[in-house]
Amino acid sequence: MHDVNSYRTRSRRLPARVARTMRHRHRLGFTLIETALATIIVGVGVLSIVSAQMAFHQKNSWSTHLSTATWLGNEIREMTLTLPRHDPVTGDAFWGPEPETELTIFDYDDLDDFDGPSGTGLVFSGIPVSGVVNGPRNSRREIIPNMDGWMQTVFVDMVDPFNITNSPLDADIYLIRMTVVVSYQGPSDSSPREVARVSWVSSN
Repeated sequence: MHDVNSYRTRSRRLPARVARTMRHRHRLGFTLIETALATIIVGVGVLSIVSAQMAFHQKNSWSTHLSTATWLGNEIREMTLTLPRHDPVTGDAFWGPEPETELTIFDYDDLDDFDGPSGTGLVFSGIPVSGVVNGPRNSRREIIPNMDGWMQTVFVDMVDPFNITNSPLDADIYLIRMTVVVSYQGPSDSSPREVARVSWVSSN
């Protein structure tokens, strides 16, 4: 009697066990929704990594450019560090290079010469103009090779010795302020962009 009841019990339980096994087998794979969600999550992660890498490279490139620009500005500062404000012979009779005697940068012997013949500054550029490159320049006044796209623009101003942000009220009492604006024009840039600006005051 016990064996018959046991057999009947197993017979009644068998379909439920088979149903559970079938449900278990049915859930072995991923559903379409689960696969789509996993793809979206992985895709967002990959895009985030790529975006972070691009931002890192841009920051690193700008940091390199800033270091180069500061160096180029300081090359002009070192070039002019020991020069007097005005020409040792003619004094302040001429602002800018002396006519007929100071025709190239190698002839410049005072600070005001570096404001250029027109008094609007000098440009030493690695960007070819009519096929000619005249810079950038190092402290020995030589053109630095392999500096395509870099530009040094030099300005010379008279400033009030008590407030160097203003022009002097008395033109007989003043200091000379030198400013070098360093710009860069990359292959994809339509015009040069300022990268750094180096400025100092000389009382020589």
